Amino acid sequence: MPGETDVAILLATMQPVLRAEAYVFCTITPSELASLPATPLGIFHEREGATVIMTVPAAQQIGLPVENTWAYIELTVHSALTAVGFLAMISQRLAEAGISVNVVSASYHDHLFVPWEQREQAMAALYELASR
Repeated sequence: MPGETDVAILLATMQPVLRAEAYVFCTITPSELASLPATPLGIFHEREGATVIMTVPAAQQIGLPVENTWAYIELTVHSALTAVGFLAMISQRLAEAGISVNVVSASYHDHLFVPWEQREQAMAALYELASR
C-alpha cells in the first residue's frame, strides 16, 4: 500500500508517539561499527565515519560519548517518501517553538529526534499542528 502524500491528511493523522528512552547520535569507525555488541536504531555512513543512533544506556555500555541526548518521536502515519511539504511544516512549527529537530525518513514513517529537555514541548507543538 502506498504512503499518504496529501499534506493536510498527513498533518491531521500524524499521531506522534514519544519513546520513553533517550537517544544519542555517535560517530564511530568502520571497525567499531563491525564490532558493535548491539544493533543501533539507525546507521548512516558518511565520509567521516558511521553515525549510529542508539539509546543512551547502549552507548554508555560500550563507552561511546554521550554529549547531547535526544527524544525520539515517531510519526505513525504511513507517509510517502514523495510527500511534499509535510516535514517542512513540522520543522517550521518546531522552529517557531525554538526546538531543533533531526529527521530520519524511512519507507513507512518519519522519525523525529528533538532535544531531550524539549520533548514535551515538541509533542505539544505537534498536537497543536495536527489540530489546525
